[in-house]
Amino acid sequence: MGIFDSFKKVEARTLENPNTPFTGNNFFDLIGFGNTNSTAGVDVNIDNALGVPSIWAAVNFISGTLASLPLEIFNNGEKQTTGIGAWMNRAVNPTTSSFHWRKYSFEQVLTGGRSVTLIVRNARGDVTDLVPIDPADITVVETKDDNGFLSRAYRTTSQTYSASEVLDFTYMTKHNNLDIRSPIITNKDIVGLAIAATRYGSKAFQSGGIPPMSLQGSFQSGAAAQRASEDVAAATAKLAKEGRQVLALPAGHELKAVGFSPSEMQLIELQRFLLEQIARIYSLPPVFLQDLSNGTFSNNEQQDLHFVKHTLRRWIEQTEQEMNLKLFGRESSLEVRYNVDSLLRGDLKTRMEAHAAAIQNAVKTPNEVREIEGLAAKASGDDLLIQGATVPINTQSVNFDG
Repeated sequence: MGIFDSFKKVEARTLENPNTPFTGNNFFDLIGFGNTNSTAGVDVNIDNALGVPSIWAAVNFISGTLASLPLEIFNNGEKQTTGIGAWMNRAVNPTTSSFHWRKYSFEQVLTGGRSVTLIVRNARGDVTDLVPIDPADITVVETKDDNGFLSRAYRTTSQTYSASEVLDFTYMTKHNNLDIRSPIITNKDIVGLAIAATRYGSKAFQSGGIPPMSLQGSFQSGAAAQRASEDVAAATAKLAKEGRQVLALPAGHELKAVGFSPSEMQLIELQRFLLEQIARIYSLPPVFLQDLSNGTFSNNEQQDLHFVKHTLRRWIEQTEQEMNLKLFGRESSLEVRYNVDSLLRGDLKTRMEAHAAAIQNAVKTPNEVREIEGLAAKASGDDLLIQGATVPINTQSVNFDG
């Protein structure tokens, strides 16, 4: 069995009993989240939370966007195209593409709160592969090194890894700096309400949109009332199936709605409120969750900038610093950088004007601009250029007397 195959199988264990497997129901209790039942009466877990469209959209949008950004390796400011710089954007190990690894990692962070990746090195200590590990299979504990410094260790039932051997991306850690806070479980009441509202909206149309009813009339016995109720329920289901809207009742009987209808409960308004709350959890402008109710041409553009400056920037900084520390060490001249230029390209006219200004002021070479635009480099395009007409005024022999 190769090193990559050994991580494909989830080891069956719990924190206390290594013979008992993790399950979707007990995982959060085992890692310290405690009770996951929301005030709405819904037991919240990752699987049913992802059944809420706005949560599904938020997780997919952020993780997919981060996974699509180019990861570049620089050495003293020079972009590296060999070694780790060559494979980082293609495949992080022989069976996992770079996009899949990054999207998977951020999906785990944005749902359970943590993702863990093993760093594989060769005999020289160079990084050769990155292998994602199921975060449910990891226990993080505190240890001391030979100098007495506190550190972390990442344990499975078969192996213990030091902090320097893994990339650990987290959403938020607790006061002990070991355990994590899941955005879904931490906000279980809002998520539970969203799940309950989604389920209620589906059930409201289960019988053709007919709300729960009570049958009122004179019945000779309880059994007769039960049979009448069953007959009406069957007739109602048949009406819904056939698309008919008229139900005949015996003389002296009446149907009355029980509880509130979806409109009376303001279900649409509730769904919009919940979408805004979920957008707050993930620091996303609502427009990225397909809510254009308050969107205009101008503020949508500003929300694009907000997304890059305030939402993505936090994840980019965290990811870059974790990879720079764990892959290369504190003193290395190598560094990982996300390239966000593609997210800020703007329209063609604005982009070309920015490129022209960058070239004319010796900020970028023509070939650097061509690379951004996906064009092949030119033989004479690696020199920095500057406008020759921009010179000190006292060097010009100009007669100002007219």
